[in-house]
Amino acid sequence: MPYGVYDIADNVGWVSVGIDHDTAAFAVNAIRRWWKLMGRKRYPDACNLLITADGGGSNGTRLRLWKVELQKLADELGLSITVSHLPPGTSKWNKIEHRLFSFITCNWRGKPLVSYQAIVQLIAATTTTTGLKVRCKLDQNTYPAGIKVSDAEIDALNISRHDFHGDWNYTINPKPVILQR
Repeated sequence: MPYGVYDIADNVGWVSVGIDHDTAAFAVNAIRRWWKLMGRKRYPDACNLLITADGGGSNGTRLRLWKVELQKLADELGLSITVSHLPPGTSKWNKIEHRLFSFITCNWRGKPLVSYQAIVQLIAATTTTTGLKVRCKLDQNTYPAGIKVSDAEIDALNISRHDFHGDWNYTINPKPVILQR
């Protein structure tokens, strides 16, 4: 399964091709890999990431693991992560669909997807006349399904819900580092 990041400002895409379950941990790891391989270099002075996401699936608005995994990423990178979910039924307007995945689909049309290597190579070979470039890597990690997130884990999030639809729009800030003597 592919999970992608599309950088609107740079017209560059990143796709992680997973071999296990499509979970929130997989989705957040795709963002992590994009940041480490592409984003950090492109935005060295960034202190905040903005993610626009569909309302369902592995990055759904109600998915507790999505928020817990984003908290881990915010803590690891030292970045605030702002998420704006598209309202239900509007995922077709997500830029990643029109500016990245539609071209990937055209690029591999009629070609046999016989191996992970073929999939990764076809995705990575996707370009457009407007300059789209795509990087792709296989993610061979395992992502168990059915992980339960406790209320205590949710309460521990450093999350600020926005005034407008705080269930769809929120920022997860890194937790303060406590120094010990």
